[in-house]
Amino acid sequence: MTQSVLVVDDEPMARTLLRLMLVRAGFNVSEAEDGYDALNKVKINPPDVILLDVMMPGMDGFKVCETLRQDEKTLSLPIIMLSAKTDLDSINKGLRAGATKYLTKPISPEDLTHHVKDTLNNIVEE
Repeated sequence: MTQSVLVVDDEPMARTLLRLMLVRAGFNVSEAEDGYDALNKVKINPPDVILLDVMMPGMDGFKVCETLRQDEKTLSLPIIMLSAKTDLDSINKGLRAGATKYLTKPISPEDLTHHVKDTLNNIVEE
């Protein structure tokens, strides 16, 4: 069965680029345009992994991650934060919020695919 990824980013171009990379790697990809959209989509149809931007209007990625970690149904859902915020404070904040991994933009298709597969494989093995 094809594994699903929810790409959450307020930039349409970024979502498109990430979707193309992931579809090419064989993933089923859905998109959310902000944190509120992401939380609604996760409730309706939980993905196998979330690729979550940090800087978004309304509800940032840190808050989305914390919200998902407070819900028993999404407590162990893999969340990969992908952000242009590369400073150590942001990375640590993302991991403290509950991110499984914190990656920085820009990212190559190979690295993105590797990290998504690695995250999913680690979840399966546990």
